[in-house]
Amino acid sequence: MEYQTNYFLKLEPQNTEKTLTLVAEWVNRLEIDTVLVASTSGKTGVAAVEKLKDKNVIVVTHSAGFQEENKQELLPENRQKIENAGGQILTCQHALGGVSRAIRLGFKTIQVDDIVSNTLRLFGQGIKVAVEIVLMAADAGLIRTDQDVIAVGGSGRGADTAAIIKPANVSRFFDLKIRGILCKPWNF
Repeated sequence: MEYQTNYFLKLEPQNTEKTLTLVAEWVNRLEIDTVLVASTSGKTGVAAVEKLKDKNVIVVTHSAGFQEENKQELLPENRQKIENAGGQILTCQHALGGVSRAIRLGFKTIQVDDIVSNTLRLFGQGIKVAVEIVLMAADAGLIRTDQDVIAVGGSGRGADTAAIIKPANVSRFFDLKIRGILCKPWNF
Protein backbone atom coordinates (compact mmCIF):
# COMPACT_ATOMS: atom_id res chain seq x y z
CA MET A 1 0.00 0.00 0.00
CA GLU A 2 1.18 3.48 -0.77
CA TYR A 3 0.37 6.65 1.05
CA GLN A 4 1.92 10.03 1.52
CA THR A 5 2.60 11.96 4.71
CA ASN A 6 1.33 15.53 4.63
CA TYR A 7 3.39 18.20 6.38
CA PHE A 8 2.23 21.51 7.84
CA LEU A 9 4.73 24.34 7.57
CA LYS A 10 3.11 26.42 10.33
CA LEU A 11 1.80 25.48 13.74
CA GLU A 12 -1.71 26.92 13.66
CA PRO A 13 -5.25 25.90 14.65
CA GLN A 14 -6.30 26.03 10.98
CA ASN A 15 -4.48 22.72 10.48
CA THR A 16 -7.33 20.98 12.30
CA GLU A 17 -9.68 20.98 9.32
CA LYS A 18 -7.09 19.48 6.94
CA THR A 19 -6.03 16.93 9.56
CA LEU A 20 -9.60 15.74 10.08
CA THR A 21 -10.20 15.63 6.32
CA LEU A 22 -7.17 13.34 5.93
CA VAL A 23 -8.40 11.18 8.79
CA ALA A 24 -11.85 10.90 7.16
CA GLU A 25 -10.22 9.72 3.92
CA TRP A 26 -7.96 7.18 5.61
CA VAL A 27 -10.47 5.59 8.00
CA ASN A 28 -12.47 4.53 4.96
CA ARG A 29 -9.45 3.51 2.92
CA LEU A 30 -8.08 1.35 5.76
CA GLU A 31 -11.48 0.27 7.11
CA ILE A 32 -10.65 1.62 10.56
CA ASP A 33 -13.66 2.25 12.76
CA THR A 34 -12.10 4.05 15.72
CA VAL A 35 -10.50 7.48 15.85
CA LEU A 36 -9.03 8.94 19.03
CA VAL A 37 -8.75 12.71 19.29
CA ALA A 38 -6.92 14.69 21.94
CA SER A 39 -8.90 17.74 22.99
CA THR A 40 -8.41 20.08 25.92
CA SER A 41 -11.38 22.46 25.71
CA GLY A 42 -13.37 20.08 23.51
CA LYS A 43 -13.32 22.29 20.40
CA THR A 44 -11.26 19.79 18.38
CA GLY A 45 -13.40 16.96 19.74
CA VAL A 46 -16.56 18.65 18.51
CA ALA A 47 -15.00 19.14 15.05
CA ALA A 48 -14.02 15.46 14.97
CA VAL A 49 -17.45 14.05 15.85
CA GLU A 50 -19.04 16.34 13.28
CA LYS A 51 -16.58 15.29 10.54
CA LEU A 52 -16.50 11.56 11.37
CA LYS A 53 -20.20 10.94 12.01
CA ASP A 54 -20.19 7.25 11.10
CA LYS A 55 -17.09 6.33 13.13
CA ASN A 56 -16.40 5.56 16.76
CA VAL A 57 -14.79 8.81 17.95
CA ILE A 58 -13.17 8.87 21.37
CA VAL A 59 -12.23 12.32 22.62
CA VAL A 60 -9.41 12.17 25.18
CA THR A 61 -9.19 15.09 27.58
CA HIS A 62 -6.88 16.26 30.33
CA SER A 63 -7.59 14.96 33.79
CA ALA A 64 -9.10 17.36 36.30
CA GLY A 65 -6.34 19.36 37.98
CA PHE A 66 -3.93 19.05 35.04
CA GLN A 67 -3.35 22.80 34.72
CA GLU A 68 -5.09 24.08 37.81
CA GLU A 69 -6.22 22.31 40.96
CA ASN A 70 -9.87 21.19 40.86
CA LYS A 71 -10.38 22.47 37.32
CA GLN A 72 -11.63 20.46 34.33
CA GLU A 73 -10.56 22.12 31.07
CA LEU A 74 -13.20 20.40 28.91
CA LEU A 75 -15.94 22.99 28.49
CA PRO A 76 -19.41 21.69 29.50
CA GLU A 77 -21.01 22.89 26.25
CA ASN A 78 -18.41 20.97 24.21
CA ARG A 79 -18.89 17.86 26.36
CA GLN A 80 -22.60 18.00 25.59
CA LYS A 81 -22.04 18.46 21.83
CA ILE A 82 -19.61 15.52 21.71
CA GLU A 83 -21.93 13.22 23.64
CA ASN A 84 -25.01 14.33 21.67
CA ALA A 85 -23.17 13.47 18.43
CA GLY A 86 -22.40 9.97 19.72
CA GLY A 87 -18.76 10.55 20.67
CA GLN A 88 -17.21 9.04 23.77
CA ILE A 89 -15.12 11.04 26.23
CA LEU A 90 -12.16 9.63 28.13
CA THR A 91 -10.85 11.69 31.02
CA CYS A 92 -8.05 10.06 32.97
CA GLN A 93 -4.45 10.47 34.05
CA HIS A 94 -1.91 10.77 31.24
CA ALA A 95 -0.23 7.46 30.42
CA LEU A 96 3.19 9.13 30.42
CA GLY A 97 2.60 11.32 33.46
CA GLY A 98 0.83 10.77 36.73
CA VAL A 99 3.03 10.12 39.74
CA SER A 100 6.15 10.51 37.59
CA ARG A 101 5.05 14.07 36.79
CA ALA A 102 4.58 14.80 40.50
CA ILE A 103 8.07 13.47 41.24
CA ARG A 104 9.59 15.50 38.39
CA LEU A 105 7.87 18.70 39.52
CA GLY A 106 8.38 18.11 43.23
CA PHE A 107 11.96 16.89 43.22
CA LYS A 108 13.22 18.46 39.97
CA THR A 109 14.39 15.13 38.63
CA ILE A 110 13.74 13.29 35.38
CA GLN A 111 11.69 10.10 35.29
CA VAL A 112 11.47 7.22 32.81
CA ASP A 113 8.14 8.60 31.51
CA ASP A 114 9.92 11.89 30.72
CA ILE A 115 12.55 10.07 28.68
CA VAL A 116 9.85 8.24 26.69
CA SER A 117 7.86 11.48 26.19
CA ASN A 118 10.88 13.45 25.05
CA THR A 119 11.96 10.67 22.69
CA LEU A 120 8.51 10.65 21.07
CA ARG A 121 8.68 14.45 20.78
CA LEU A 122 11.61 14.00 18.39
CA PHE A 123 8.82 13.35 15.86
CA GLY A 124 6.75 16.29 17.20
CA GLN A 125 4.44 16.94 20.13
CA GLY A 126 1.48 15.53 18.22
CA ILE A 127 3.07 12.08 17.84
CA LYS A 128 3.75 11.97 21.59
CA VAL A 129 0.10 12.92 22.22
CA ALA A 130 -1.21 10.37 19.69
CA VAL A 131 0.75 7.53 21.30
CA GLU A 132 -0.29 8.59 24.78
CA ILE A 133 -4.02 8.79 24.08
CA VAL A 134 -3.94 5.34 22.46
CA LEU A 135 -2.30 3.92 25.60
CA MET A 136 -4.87 5.65 27.80
CA ALA A 137 -7.85 4.36 25.77
CA ALA A 138 -6.44 0.81 25.71
CA ASP A 139 -5.99 0.85 29.48
CA ALA A 140 -9.55 2.16 29.91
CA GLY A 141 -10.85 -0.74 27.79
CA LEU A 142 -12.31 1.58 25.15
CA ILE A 143 -10.24 0.13 22.30
CA ARG A 144 -8.86 -3.28 21.47
CA THR A 145 -5.15 -3.88 21.17
CA ASP A 146 -5.56 -6.08 18.09
CA GLN A 147 -7.31 -3.46 15.91
CA ASP A 148 -5.57 -0.45 14.41
CA VAL A 149 -6.87 3.02 15.21
CA ILE A 150 -6.12 6.50 13.99
CA ALA A 151 -4.97 8.86 16.72
CA VAL A 152 -5.07 12.65 16.35
CA GLY A 153 -2.94 15.04 18.38
CA GLY A 154 -1.61 18.53 18.16
CA SER A 155 1.24 20.85 18.99
CA GLY A 156 -0.81 23.44 20.82
CA ARG A 157 -4.34 24.46 19.90
CA GLY A 158 -6.11 22.28 17.37
CA ALA A 159 -4.90 19.17 15.59
CA ASP A 160 -1.93 18.87 13.27
CA THR A 161 -0.89 15.24 13.62
CA ALA A 162 -2.60 11.96 12.74
CA ALA A 163 -1.09 8.50 12.96
CA ILE A 164 -2.21 4.96 12.30
CA ILE A 165 -1.38 3.01 15.44
CA LYS A 166 -1.62 -0.58 16.63
CA PRO A 167 -2.63 -0.08 20.28
CA ALA A 168 -1.10 -1.56 23.41
CA ASN A 169 -1.70 -1.26 27.11
CA VAL A 170 0.79 0.81 29.09
CA SER A 171 2.14 -2.35 30.72
CA ARG A 172 2.95 -3.64 27.22
CA PHE A 173 4.16 -0.30 25.84
CA PHE A 174 6.67 -1.83 23.43
CA ASP A 175 3.92 -3.79 21.66
CA LEU A 176 2.48 -0.48 20.38
CA LYS A 177 3.32 0.16 16.73
CA ILE A 178 3.16 3.45 14.84
CA ARG A 179 2.22 2.03 11.46
CA GLY A 180 2.04 5.28 9.54
CA ILE A 181 1.89 9.03 9.89
CA LEU A 182 -0.84 10.77 7.88
CA CYS A 183 0.24 14.30 8.77
CA LYS A 184 2.47 16.25 11.12
CA PRO A 185 4.21 19.61 11.36
CA TRP A 186 7.44 20.09 9.46
CA ASN A 187 8.66 22.90 11.67
CA PHE A 188 8.17 22.18 15.36
